[in-house]
Amino acid sequence: MDTSLTPRTASISTDWHAVMLIIGSGIAASLQVGKVAIATPLIQQDMSVGLAAAGWLMGIFSFLGLLGGMPVGTVVAAFGHKRMLLAGLGCLVLGAILGALAPGFTLLLVSRVVEGAGFLIIIVAAPAILPYVVDTRHQALAFAMWSCFMPGGMALAMLVGPWFEAWRILWWGSAVIAAIMALGVMFAVPAAAREDIAWHGKLRDMLDTLRTPAPLVLAGVFAFYNLMFFALFSFLPILLMERMAVSHQAAGALSALATSANILGNLAAGTLLARGVGRVFLLAAASLIMGVTGLGIFLSMLPALPTFLLCMLFLAVGGLIPATLLASAPIFAPRTVLTPLVVGLLMQGSNLGQVIGPVAIGDAIEWHGWTAAGLIVAAVAILTAMLAQALRRPHMA
Repeated sequence: MDTSLTPRTASISTDWHAVMLIIGSGIAASLQVGKVAIATPLIQQDMSVGLAAAGWLMGIFSFLGLLGGMPVGTVVAAFGHKRMLLAGLGCLVLGAILGALAPGFTLLLVSRVVEGAGFLIIIVAAPAILPYVVDTRHQALAFAMWSCFMPGGMALAMLVGPWFEAWRILWWGSAVIAAIMALGVMFAVPAAAREDIAWHGKLRDMLDTLRTPAPLVLAGVFAFYNLMFFALFSFLPILLMERMAVSHQAAGALSALATSANILGNLAAGTLLARGVGRVFLLAAASLIMGVTGLGIFLSMLPALPTFLLCMLFLAVGGLIPATLLASAPIFAPRTVLTPLVVGLLMQGSNLGQVIGPVAIGDAIEWHGWTAAGLIVAAVAILTAMLAQALRRPHMA
């Protein structure tokens, strides 16, 4: 085994430089998601592909995450968190370079598979390092800060992307950012504890994780949350263009602003958890508020500006949920070393909601109008709050 750290105790100071690099790695990963959302029209024009084909450039990430969460968690637990984080960043660099050089759509799609693998490895390995570099008093805050990576990277892509006339420049830029993060991780992030590589025991580890009820509940809550989140996020520019009569570019800027509000919820969760607010209460309350505001957004009951403010409230309050779930992963893991498997299971739940949400809501809007979307979000919010209550049961841990 290599030299490794054990989870930190309150007597050891937090390594905030390592925390910032871990978060930066997550932002570099989520930038790969956001860059496609903003560059799709340019790619369609450059490669003469339809919207359905271009949708695979985004959908491949969800597909990989849905299938590979726990298997990747198993690999991370075996080979080491830092080593796999560097491997994930390397995949981002390689995939972005392949994409930037792609002469046609087929190779571009292959490059997205490489980027998607890197994205999945990073979002499983990076948070699993936090318990080893963060004082126990600061862990709730550190996980809350980590959970900002997704809205942060996507908002950054939406803000920066329109400045580039050629989408390939955005791909080169994302490769450079990932490479910089890799260098920082290599020299400033310590190696976390890992087991010896014994593959015969990995199936047992996966079964131990799946036999523990709490990780399954956390994954289910994450699936419901992402269904609600992407129900709004996927159609937010269209909604804003219809309700506020703004241009496509303005809708993109407003969508980035609204998405950034999610970060406020992420950070608030860390503060509230550190002050002793219950996890179940945060999950249930945030879900129900999302349900109520979702009704207000989709039912067209309010003028344009109040509707946009409701969108920001929906996304801000929603940010409490992923931060709380990720902070709960080390607590509910059967063993500390299995935290990557729990995180991987959470990512599978997250991607399940991300796959189902846009499809279900898109069909509902197409057949029954925006009202149907509001009713679906409200129903899912109630189910989420009810599922979160299961974490109160003594046999969950």
